[in-house]
Amino acid sequence: MSTDRISMVSGLAQTVSLARRAAAGRLLGHLGLTAVSVAAPIVTVWLTKMTVDGLAAPGSRDTAWLLAAGLAGAGLLSAVCPQAGRYLVAESNRRMALTARDELFAALERQTGLVRFEDPAFLDRLRLAQQSAAAPGSMLESAIGVGRNVMTVLGLLGSLTVVSPLITAVVLASGLPMVLMELRLSRRRAGMMQAITPAQRRELFYQDLLGGGHAAKEVRLLGLGVFLRGRIRAEVRAANAAQQAMDRRELVTHGALVLMSAVVSGFGLIWMITMVAGGQGTIGDVAMLVGTLGGVHTALGGAVSAAGGVHLQLLAFGHYMAVLRAEPDLPQAAAPRRLPALRRGVELRDVWFRYSDDHPWILRGVHLFIPYGRCVALVGLNGSGKSTLVKLLCRFYDPVRGSILWDGVDVRDVPAGELRARIGAVFQDFMTYDFTAADNIAVGDLSAAGDLPTIEAAARRAGVHEVLRSLPRGYDTLLTRTFLTLTDRDDESAGVLLSGGQWQRIAIARAFLRAGRDLMILDEPGAGLDAQAEHDVHARLREIRAGRTSLLVSHRLGAVREADLIVVLADGSITECGRHEDLMAAGGTYSRLFTLQASGYLTGGTATTEHPSQPERKDHRWDSSRS
Repeated sequence: MSTDRISMVSGLAQTVSLARRAAAGRLLGHLGLTAVSVAAPIVTVWLTKMTVDGLAAPGSRDTAWLLAAGLAGAGLLSAVCPQAGRYLVAESNRRMALTARDELFAALERQTGLVRFEDPAFLDRLRLAQQSAAAPGSMLESAIGVGRNVMTVLGLLGSLTVVSPLITAVVLASGLPMVLMELRLSRRRAGMMQAITPAQRRELFYQDLLGGGHAAKEVRLLGLGVFLRGRIRAEVRAANAAQQAMDRRELVTHGALVLMSAVVSGFGLIWMITMVAGGQGTIGDVAMLVGTLGGVHTALGGAVSAAGGVHLQLLAFGHYMAVLRAEPDLPQAAAPRRLPALRRGVELRDVWFRYSDDHPWILRGVHLFIPYGRCVALVGLNGSGKSTLVKLLCRFYDPVRGSILWDGVDVRDVPAGELRARIGAVFQDFMTYDFTAADNIAVGDLSAAGDLPTIEAAARRAGVHEVLRSLPRGYDTLLTRTFLTLTDRDDESAGVLLSGGQWQRIAIARAFLRAGRDLMILDEPGAGLDAQAEHDVHARLREIRAGRTSLLVSHRLGAVREADLIVVLADGSITECGRHEDLMAAGGTYSRLFTLQASGYLTGGTATTEHPSQPERKDHRWDSSRS
């Protein structure tokens, strides 16, 4: 069996297992209704034959009434079972989708690093997996549909054999090319869908640029509307051309199959009428033949169509299974060690790192010791490796060579969650969650969720309490307008947008909730703020750093001059290390950069160091004076 077929069988087994765990009772009910729906048409054709024969025979009217009642009952079951089945399928789909999504995101939690989430191929697969997890029951329903129609075909053909083995053989012979042609069409359609997927994703990307708020300013300033619409049209036309070619192929094929079905049915009917006219059958046989031929072709077409659906859905479900089965991106220690309380310091020992074998080295033999209770500042130009070093300290990645030691314990020997529970951080690219103000702070330490006094204390220390208290619903105000409905779009209390600086203080408030952690990492905490706000933020952050082990990353060299140790990183290597006064006296890179920045403030010159500003997070700012 080929790898693809093994994968598909495995996917179907996984779907059945999912249905058993999520909706076992409804699955059994659906299978029961399916069995009834298989029997109903077979019983109907036999009752039809017996009824017609009974009516043609003199003195059998009493039996005919009973047969008619049986036909009515079979018809009722044929009408009711699909309705009940649809209800059970819908309920099963909801339960299976809930379980599938939960298991998918549980699998993502096993990816404790950033390797997968910075890999475009994995992110594409994850999007497809999420689509499959949204409706996993549809594949099972298609598979049951295949079984239902196949059983119906076999039952009807068995009935037809009683009437005429020759006609049964002809129907079977005509059905084989129908199955082969439909399966071929299904494979072609699956290939076409995979081929146009990149174009469809690009189309969605361009639509997001045109219709989303995050790019609205630049798109309008640069006049990109016509350009992006042209890109959308090109992608849609490419996808449409592939779909149209497939539709034409299906039209021709299905037309040929319908013609073949009509020829076979006509031959069978003529043959049977000739036999009956010659005294070799009954009128009921003719009625049975008519019902059987129609039922066989309908069920056969349904089986092939459902099989094509299963094929397509299994291909998509393969992405879901691949995410579920993906190995953790960070190796797990066979015998994990406990992480001791930090008392000596954190050491990077000959650390080398690159993101893949095809990428250049980002860090090259870094030796760095962050002493317990001291503040170490890390400075350097963009691309020097500062952010990568921070990722390694948080164990979002592991060094390619060398090691990171926490009081002598290699962090690779410690569960990543235990390490991160000892770390507090303010990242330059902090998150702005579409939560309430209280929840936006509480995510810094979920043990504080619902503890408003603790949350307010952190907000006060970050200098954002007065802003949040003045919001329409105070700390319960949503910091987003994403969830507005048509009825509350003009209700200011339904959601508020903050400025970038206010959001940054919320991020700092999260750090205050984690102020008791062993290691505090402050990655460009004042980026994008005006001079007064930046000075205030750094003054507040000194409260966090006081007497604690901390790493401060900043382009603003004035913010790091009070650090116990300043480390200059260039091209992935440490080139200078010392206190501010020592580095200034040495006249090296740090002295040159510091002098350039200082001269920009003192003489009106332009500093030449690279400093990426934090983009404004929201277009509309909350003005607390309005409340």
